[in-house]
This record gives sequence, C-alpha cells and structure tokens, in this order.
Amino acid sequence: MFNLDKFIEDCDSRITTKDNHKAVIDIVANVVENPNDLMKIIGEPKIGGIQKLYQSEKFTILNVIWPANMTLVPHNHNMWAAIGIYTGREDNIFWKRVNGDKNGLIEAAGAKSIGARESAPLGSNIIHSVTNPTNKYTGAIHVYGGDFYETPRSQWDCENLIECPFEVEHSKIAFELANARANIK
Repeated sequence: MFNLDKFIEDCDSRITTKDNHKAVIDIVANVVENPNDLMKIIGEPKIGGIQKLYQSEKFTILNVIWPANMTLVPHNHNMWAAIGIYTGREDNIFWKRVNGDKNGLIEAAGAKSIGARESAPLGSNIIHSVTNPTNKYTGAIHVYGGDFYETPRSQWDCENLIECPFEVEHSKIAFELANARANIK
C-alpha cells in the first residue's frame, strides 16, 4: 500500500547531491508499478491540475493530472525531475537551444512517450513540452530536485519558440481550458 510519509522519507534519504534524478527514479518507479494502491490514497484522476504532495527547499513532490488531449507549452524546470505515470500516457517533446542562441530560440531535439507504470528521469537542463494524447486523464507523480514553486524558470511561445519567463497563470489557464473541454464531452 502506498504511504506518502514513507515515500517522502525514501526520497529524502536519497537526495544528497544536486543532480539526484537517477537516485530517486527507482523509488518513483516502485510507486507507479501499483497504480491501484497509489490511487486508493491520492484518488483516481477526475479533474486536471497540479496537487502539491510535499514541498521543501530540497525537493518537491507533485501529483499532476493531465486532462484528455491537453498540451503544455515548452518549458524548463531549472532542476532535475523524476516522473512516473500511474495512469494514462504522457508524450514529451524535448527541445534544445539553437546554437546557444541568446534570444532563447529552441528547436525539437527528440521525443519520449511514457505510459502507465513507466517512469523517466529528466536532467536539470531539459526543456520539454508535454501532451496527454489520450481521451482520458493521465496521472503522474513528479519529484523535483528543489523548490518547484520558488525556482524561476522559462517557457517558450508555441508559435515563435521564443523564451520568456514562466507564468503560473498561463499553466492554470491551460489546465482550466483542458478541463472545460473534457467536461463538454
């Protein structure tokens, strides 16, 4: 059975250096191996959004629920992450800066699909966009190597791929619109 306090303790015991995404990925992988046990504690996804499960300067744990067919613009976290999907699927497009461009221009550099019961580490320099390509909710546990809410980061305009400061309001609106679309059906 999933125990949030034990999960926090296990993550805390492994996070000893700045780049520990690989040190906690097995802990995240173990949690998402048994999605029913996890959902008995955190609930089955019913509405999109970001639920904070734990926050400190050292690390943050989130339960991220992606509504059907939602896409989040390219963004970075400026910290490592370990992501585990417990239901649904998340398609990531990875981006790289164009020739070290000072204006923050990016171009696609790869992709990875992560399905239920799968996990993936993300390094601190990763820029990615995320899509839930399914017609149901996707649930994911994210562990970030720092204070997710207090770390400045960037997002990129979808049309011009130009860097600008990350705006929490933009993400909230994206989730609200995706939830509205999901409720229309």
